[in-house]
Amino acid sequence: MSKVTVIDYGIGNLLNVVRALEHCGADVRIVDRADQLPVLPDRMVLPGVGAFANGMSELKARGFDDLVKRYVVTERPFLGICVGAQMLFDVGEEFGDHPGLGLIPGKVQAVAAFDCNGKPHRIPHIGWSSLQRPATRASWRNTILSKITPGEPMYFVHSFAPSPADEEYRLADTYYNGQRICAAVARDAIFGCQFHPERSAEHGLSILSAFMEM
Repeated sequence: MSKVTVIDYGIGNLLNVVRALEHCGADVRIVDRADQLPVLPDRMVLPGVGAFANGMSELKARGFDDLVKRYVVTERPFLGICVGAQMLFDVGEEFGDHPGLGLIPGKVQAVAAFDCNGKPHRIPHIGWSSLQRPATRASWRNTILSKITPGEPMYFVHSFAPSPADEEYRLADTYYNGQRICAAVARDAIFGCQFHPERSAEHGLSILSAFMEM
């Protein structure tokens, strides 16, 4: 059975994430302080909901910011979900500029408040949107999306999204009324999903399954 550690920093949808991982056959351990991990685990998941700044504040208060940075250097699989994916970046612009973990170059910026024709649309972006492979990605082989076919839908709930500094870090996009949104990112063994795989039915479970097999 594959083992995975889920970080609990007091702001996250842990129950759904843990249940989904267990459904995929994972042996899940939840930790709420960095000192509970004297030995780095084989896989790590950072869920999250809410505001970027609050998430970073709690990560630091519990010592997880340094732990995550030490962990990713080992090139073991790491997955951030929603705000957990956003915190991988240099800066989050929600309620002012706030420093992130700096593991993937770029910023987290507001989802466009207008559709591709300049008409206002609902924010936050909530609902099912299909994943598309960016032009810079020849395939999703050897990534968390290895079992996904472009066009398959995932569940989103967000007002902000990553904006990678380089296209090479874009793993998948989605479109909200014609506006391009970065849906997933990757750098080495670091992965992030702006959508919620744990709430995305069988397609989402296949992503978690691929992560557990890495």
